Parts: sequence; C-alpha cells; structure tokens
Amino acid sequence: MTDTPDELCLRPATELAALIRSRQLSARELTDACLNRIERLDPQVNAVVTLDAEGARAAADAADAALAAGDEVGPLHGLPVAHKDTHVTGGMRTTWGSPLHARTVPADDELVVARLRAAGTVRLGKTNVPEFAAGSHTFNSLFGATSNPYRHGLSAGGSSGGAAAALAAGFVPVAEGSDMGGSLRNPAAFCNVVGLRPTPGRVPTWPAEMAWSQLSVQGPMGRTVADVALSLSVLAGPDPRVPISLGDPGGPFAAPLPDRLDGLRVAWAPDLGGRVRVDPAITAVLAESVGVFEELGAAVEPDCPDLSGADDVFGTLRAWLFDAAYTELARRHPDQVKESIRWNAEMGAKLTGADIARAESAHTALYERVVGFFDGYDVLLAPTTQVLPFPVEQEYPTEIGGESMENYLEWMRACTLLTPTGCPALSVPGGFTDDGLPVGLQVVAAPRADRRVLEVGHAFEQATRFGERRPPL
Repeated sequence: MTDTPDELCLRPATELAALIRSRQLSARELTDACLNRIERLDPQVNAVVTLDAEGARAAADAADAALAAGDEVGPLHGLPVAHKDTHVTGGMRTTWGSPLHARTVPADDELVVARLRAAGTVRLGKTNVPEFAAGSHTFNSLFGATSNPYRHGLSAGGSSGGAAAALAAGFVPVAEGSDMGGSLRNPAAFCNVVGLRPTPGRVPTWPAEMAWSQLSVQGPMGRTVADVALSLSVLAGPDPRVPISLGDPGGPFAAPLPDRLDGLRVAWAPDLGGRVRVDPAITAVLAESVGVFEELGAAVEPDCPDLSGADDVFGTLRAWLFDAAYTELARRHPDQVKESIRWNAEMGAKLTGADIARAESAHTALYERVVGFFDGYDVLLAPTTQVLPFPVEQEYPTEIGGESMENYLEWMRACTLLTPTGCPALSVPGGFTDDGLPVGLQVVAAPRADRRVLEVGHAFEQATRFGERRPPL
C-alpha cells in the first residue's frame, strides 16, 4: 500500500473491505492507523468515549489469521467499528451517556452489535451520545460534548453525534446509530456523512422493551452511500424475536448502485409544505443542489405529502415511550436525569388511553396519505436540518429566523414530521454554506423502498462529490 495511514483512514469502507479481503492491506494495519488517528485527533473532537486498543489489535490479528487460513469471512471483515454508546456491547462499558450507568458492563451484545461482529468488524470502542439518546446534540455529564470535525466548538448533532463525528474525522470506516426523531439523520447532516433511517423493521432491534413500536429504529452510517448500503446488507434481515422485523434478506442492498436517475419522479419540499421554518442559508444551498437531479435525468416538481397530524402523532407516541422508560427512573434519581427527559416523561404520564387511541388513528391516516403520495413520485427531497451546527454550549436552538422554539424537539421537525410516516429517509451531504458548514439533503421514499433512497442518494453523491470534502483536522 502506498497510502499514508491517514489516507487509509479516510478511504471508503467498500474499498478497505476489498483491500483486506485481497490481502493487499491487513486488518492490523488499518486498526493501528485508526487507533493512531484517534489518539492524535480525538482530543479535539471527543467522539470516542470508550476505547479498547489492546482488544482491537487482538481482534485484528485474529481477522488476519482467518484470512491466511483460508476461512470464509464476512462482508465487513477486518473493518474497525465503534458502537453507539446506547447500544449494548458484551464485555464493554455501555453508559447511555448517563452517570447512572458509568460502570455498567453488559454480558452480551445486542442484535445490531452482534450482526456487525458476525460480519467481521473489529471493535474499537464506543461513540458519544446525549444522555439516554434524548435530543439531537451530543453532550452529557460523563464525557462532555462532541465537537463537529468541520468546526471545533460547534455541535456534531445527535443522538448518533459521536458516530457521525468519528466517521467524518476518519476514526472508523463504519458506524451505526439509532433514530427516533432524527438521530441518524441530523448528525449525518451536521458532519457531512451519510445516515439512513431505514423502514421500521428493516434492521430489527433486540432486545427491546416496546418491540411493537415503530418510532425508533437502528441503522447504518458511513462516509459514502455505498458504505451505508454495505453495512445495511449485514444489519438487515428478519429475526423471529422481533415482531415487526421485515422478512427480506439484507444481502441485495450491497449490489452496485446506479449513477443515473433517468425517469425518476422527484418532489421537492424545502419547508415540508410550509410546516417547518428553515434557516435561509440551508435553503439556498439545497435549492442549487436540487438542480443536479434534473441533470441526472429526473423530473423535479415542488410538492409535499399532507403531513397534518404528524406532529401530534410523533409527540404523543414519543411521550408515551418516555413515560414508560424514564418516569420511574426520574422519580428515583431526580438529580441525575436531565430536565428535557423529565419534561418528556411527564408529558407521557398525563396521557390517557383516549389520547393514545387518537394518535394511533391519526398515525394510520397519515400512513395512508403518504403511501398515496408516492403513487405519483419516486422520492421526496427535503432539508435534513432546519439549522446549521450551533455552539456546543447551547443545549438546543431556541429560535429559527426569529421564530421561538417551544421545546427541545421543535428544531428537529424536518425529521420528526417524517418519522411516523414509516418511510425510509437518507441524509446525504447536500453542499456547504459560504463559510464552510455542511448541509444535509434528506431523500425519502415510500415505506419499504430502502433500496430506492440508496440509489438516489448514491447518484447525487457521485455527481456532486460533496462528501469528499474532508474536515480541517
């Protein structure tokens, strides 16, 4: 290999996997390069909060030995990974960003971690999260805030902010996260990487307290759409323990992605039908980028599905879940659970059975309207975020364009409005502001059309190359 260690760390995962499989690159070389980069640069970023360098080197050596012995290996064989610190890792500390779990070391991996391990990844450690993954800004009292690699001192987004920052900074080639109200999409947009919120059930979540809920999903993140597709190929697939898991195998997601979009029908919704206020700097960047779709052969029209009721559906069902998960915890440890979690749980505690029934009825009507909308379009394009990365000292944006935000969820509505639709949504690098801050473009398709958002995102990515602009670390 003629690449420097830093150049290796920034290569796409698809290329690195092929180099390792052909034995042009060893898993140990790549792991050492990633560990060295973390040691030098993570003090600026604070993305990796638990690191097991010795264990990672041993796992990399074992990966190289398996290849030398001619063993059959997985699609991600030898690739370093750092897991989101809300995802349970057997034998490695999992804190959920909470002081209540500062010393928690689970016995077993949860499913998303186990599937990445079975695919051959080398576990380096864990990535930073907001406390219990609540909110789209990554900070907590245990580890502090994660900085955006593109601008030190600004937010990396969240709740998968540590994962997005680690990818952007070249600490790992693959990562995973979860998304209820934008936690895979928002940090991807802030950090100029790719994050996929899959169709609920595409990536089964196990174990789960509320296994029938479709609000929160797990999914892949990467520096390229092809990297995300490769990771999805091992994360997706049925599991009999998960009642909403989809039956399709994951393998086909790794098939080559197209560079053209001839005949594609595209709806462009810069403010989601007037339902969200977006920073004009974001709208300006994306308005120019959307023109690329026509150059790729697509027909673009301004349009948006009827999202009426989506706010109430998301707010009600999220509060219900927070009540179940955190009300008792907050009662027992009121000083160790942050205020925004307590507020959301209190909202849930006030709900009645009639409130839940009303939300589920509206949820059904919303789903049917959105499915009907996609009879006329293949994809919907929208901003991923309504604001640009903001200072890490700020818990959340309190206004957009002079309009006050009532709570810590309001500024995420470009994502939260789409969560209850059941649609797969991909955030792909959409360009940069004049002063160099990343902007994300959200590509949304009909429920279960996960392959389509990957195809569309890839073609756009290849035409624009926005994702190749690296942070100045």
